[in-house]
This record gives sequence, structure tokens and C-alpha cells, in this order.
Amino acid sequence: MTAERSGTIRSRIKNLLRSPSIKLRRSGTARHKEDLSGKVTLEKALGITAPGNRALACDPRTGLLAYPAGCVVVLLNPRKNKQHHIFNSSRKAITTLAFSPDGKYVVTGESGHMPAVRVWDVSERLQVSELQEHKYGVACVAFSPNGKYIVSVGYQHDMMVNVWNWKKNVVVAANKVSSKVTAVSFSDDSSYFVTAGNRHVKFWYLDHAKTSKVNATVPLLGRSGLLGELRNNFFSDVACGRGRQASSTFCITSSGLLCEFNDRRLLDKWVELRTSQATCLSVTDELIFCGCSDGTVRAFSPVNLHFLCNLPRPHYLGADIASMVDASQLFSCRSEARYPDTVAVTYDPTNRWLSCVYNDHSVYVWDVRDLRDPRRAGKLYSALYHSSCVWSVEHHCCWGQHREGGVIRLRGAADRPEQVGH
Repeated sequence: MTAERSGTIRSRIKNLLRSPSIKLRRSGTARHKEDLSGKVTLEKALGITAPGNRALACDPRTGLLAYPAGCVVVLLNPRKNKQHHIFNSSRKAITTLAFSPDGKYVVTGESGHMPAVRVWDVSERLQVSELQEHKYGVACVAFSPNGKYIVSVGYQHDMMVNVWNWKKNVVVAANKVSSKVTAVSFSDDSSYFVTAGNRHVKFWYLDHAKTSKVNATVPLLGRSGLLGELRNNFFSDVACGRGRQASSTFCITSSGLLCEFNDRRLLDKWVELRTSQATCLSVTDELIFCGCSDGTVRAFSPVNLHFLCNLPRPHYLGADIASMVDASQLFSCRSEARYPDTVAVTYDPTNRWLSCVYNDHSVYVWDVRDLRDPRRAGKLYSALYHSSCVWSVEHHCCWGQHREGGVIRLRGAADRPEQVGH
């Protein structure tokens, strides 16, 4: 009797699902979703999730700035204050990114289980290649200057360094690394790259004769930098030299030292940055920019590591932006003022702009065309986002005589509510 009743219930459910009314409801729901997807577009991402230099990049041809905002890559034109966006189809948070030398592509790494390294076409904002050889997250990525290879370094528990020919979608060289790595930089001639991290500076050499054999992955040859008395330091960022200093490699330690390695991997010289903490650096033919704590960015010469100047600081912590009526109030100097730490810097050699990200999630683009007088360094662009998580979104309707609109207010942890759009 029970079996007959259960069979009857199943048949009733099947008949119900086959009924025209249910099919009509289903098609109506699908059509409604399709209509919404065509109407909802992302106009602007209000925020940034770049943990350091490994997640901030600049197209050297156009000055386009790229940084992550969760699972979205924001492509910002600072001059026009215009954003475009690349959406990560996996919905995993973007942890690192870099432009190709010609600016046509951007490579991203992501967090989570079995993360992918993806290459995107910048103009079309579509994925063109994908590699899944890491298991626990991608810490940093970089294009080779010749545009042929991409290097990706996994999180500490992933322990892998991969070099892949991205156009053929194959890993050509790989090896393991046991240290925590936070930065990677290619040499100017693409013959080697350098990784930096906790008590770690390592030079990895590419044998182009072997890597051209695309049918097999060859072992990647690595040699540790000779750190000497600085062997116990955390090397927070690295950048290979350019131009006349192409044979040098520059590193920065979290304790506040700017270091130079020579072509024999020997730590040749270093200077003190006179700061409590150093986080990032950007190296050009003529300049080295070092991002430090308390909003400090110092400029040095790559030829002799001589100090050149300090760049302007951003707004001070606790500044009430809403109460300011003049732009000069934002940078008014107070003796007791504290400033957000600089966490990422990248230089645009075409326009001579320096983009900085600070640990209160603010972004500044400085015009540094004339560093002979640092006071002439001007602010081209700035964006002040919530310094902590956003826990409330409210929409306030406004009715006017001739128009209907609305104001969106966001509330974040430990900061004031902010009016962000109409």
C-alpha cells in the first residue's frame, strides 16, 4: 500500500511539472533573468584590494592603471577618471596582475583551491589563455620583456615557480621554492628573473635552447643571492635594473634598506631609508621610488643610490573630507598628523606619473615630471575609498520637480558614511 501511494505521488509530481503553466513560469523566469543581465552593468568599482606592488601595474604606452577589486580587474584612465573592467569568470579574488610589454594583454593570478593564471586581451577585455598548475593560490606574476613568457609563483604551501609559453599554453620550465615569495621581476634581456621574500632573494635562469622544446618541462635553474649579513631580512620587493643599470638588481627590505645586487648576485651596497618600514619600489632608467610607512615615498638615483627627494604625502589619517571646502585643506600640515603607509608604487615613463596605493585603500597619481623641486609634484588623480570592510548599502530616493534620482550611501567599518553616487 505504501509503495502504491509513493508511486502515485511521484506520478502526480511528474504530471505537475509537465503542465503548461509550470513551463510558462520557467520560461518567464529565464527571460526575466536574461533581461536583467542585459540591463545591469558595472559603471565604477569603489575600492581596491591590492596588497602590494604585485597587484598594481601600469601600461607603459598609455598610462592605463590596473589593480584588483575583489574578482574584478579595474582598468583606470587617471586623466579622464574613466574605468573599464575585466570580470574573473571563476569569481575568485585576484591576487596579482601585470601588463605585457606592449600593453595589449594583462595576466592575473587568483586565490583559492586550484587557482588559474589567466591572460586577458585589454581592448576586448576577454580571456585568451589559461594555466592551472598551482594548487593553493598565486602570489605573483610577470611577463618577460620579450613578451614570450610568463612566470608565476605560488603561495608558500604551493611551493612552485612556473615559466610558461602562454601563447602555446604550456609550462616550459618549473621548480620548487620553499620560502614565502612576495615579488618577482624579469631582467631587461629576459634571460633571468629574480624572486624576493622572507630571507629569500633568488636568481632563476632561462635556457632558451631548452625552453624552446615545448613538448617537455625542463627544470628551472636557480641560484640564491649572496645576502651576507642581511640574510635574516624580509625582502618585500624586487626590481631588475633598466638601461645603464641593467646588470643590477634592486631590493627593498621591510626593515628599511634599499639594496643593490651586482651581476654576480652579490649584495654590493645598500642605504638606509630612515623609515620604520619599507614595502615597495619602482625602478626606471633614471629613478628609484621607495614606498615607506607614514605616507612616505623617497626617490633615489639607480647609479649610486644617492637620495634625491621626498614626494608629497597623501591626506592625513582621520581627515574629514566632507567638511573640506578647498583642496589645499587636504594636505595641510599638522605636527601631530599621521599618514597611511604606502603599500604599492608604479611609474609611468611616458607621462611621468607615479601611482601610489596606501594602506587605507586610497589611490593617488602624482605628476613627477620635475623632481628637481619636489614641491612642484602635483596630484593628477586621487580616490579615497573605505579603509575597512563595507557592511551596509542604502539607497535614498530623491524626488525633484523635474527629475527622479537617488543617492547611494555606503557604510564601512571604522569610517564615516560616504555619499558615492547619484
